[in-house]
Amino acid sequence: MSLKLMESLRENILRDVKELDLRVIVLSANGPAFCAGHDLKELVSIKKRSEHANIFHICSDIMELIQDIPVPVIAEVGAIATAAGCQLVATCDMAVASEKATFCTPGVNIGLFCSTPAVALARAVPRKLALDMLLTGEIISAQQALSNGLVSRVVPHEQLQAEVTRIAEGICEKSRSVIALGKSTFYRQIVKDRNSAYQDASNIMVENMCLHDGPEGIKAFLERRNPTWDHNLD
Repeated sequence: MSLKLMESLRENILRDVKELDLRVIVLSANGPAFCAGHDLKELVSIKKRSEHANIFHICSDIMELIQDIPVPVIAEVGAIATAAGCQLVATCDMAVASEKATFCTPGVNIGLFCSTPAVALARAVPRKLALDMLLTGEIISAQQALSNGLVSRVVPHEQLQAEVTRIAEGICEKSRSVIALGKSTFYRQIVKDRNSAYQDASNIMVENMCLHDGPEGIKAFLERRNPTWDHNLD
């Protein structure tokens, strides 16, 4: 993830984010890795502290952006995801992995601890596994990632793209406004204490019923017809 690539990724994520036609974003890759993390040659070629700060700030900004935008972001992981690449997988709302995919945070092996990847990793997997990965730099398999919550699903490699497409098409059939409301509430409540989380979520359920798409979806279900969504949060 060079600075240029990160700037391009951020630009592409934001490009149509306010358009109602944008319903889901899929992050995939061509090549031997899903994402191999930061460009190490770029990091060592930079001497100014401010330039290093800018690189890590942009990376963190992208991770926060993925969870803040109103549409789901799916990682399509067909190969190794290492360091900031593993962070990217942990950050996405969903992650579908090929059985050939692997994951690691090996910064400790080269003298640069994966501190920012740890933020996403520790929020996706049990603490002991997160620290195991961070302190040893060892690789885990797709099945280990699935068992511990780093990815949502694991499929045969040749079925990866088809499965992600199927999931994305299913999301596109749903109300954008309802998904946007639900996604933002999920990430907001997960960091609250239980009582505050229930208060927040209860208020959002009421707000959901005030949208056009809330009652419309329920009526369509009861009347056994397809809903007519307007996708608006107004």
